[in-house]
Amino acid sequence: MFKRLDNAAPAAMVTIWLEGQPHSVPATLSAAAAVLWLVGATGYRDHAAGGHRAPLCMMGVCHDCLITIDGQPNRQGCLVPVAEGMRLERQRRPA
Repeated sequence: MFKRLDNAAPAAMVTIWLEGQPHSVPATLSAAAAVLWLVGATGYRDHAAGGHRAPLCMMGVCHDCLITIDGQPNRQGCLVPVAEGMRLERQRRPA
């Protein structure tokens, strides 16, 4: 799926919190890309009708990147750059 280029210039790192756990990620990533990098596509979010969803277009069209950012649900993670201290929660189907 997505992978960083081996010859990419080094990026500054920021600490984000994914479901209460700190992670250091490159500051050049979007929130959606950071979560994909950390948990993979099948762990990104659950769909209300069942099954899993993960970012598809990465440009704000498909809405499959929805995530809770700093307490605000249904944010398009592909359009939001990571920032120091950002808190992310994956959207899960109620048990």
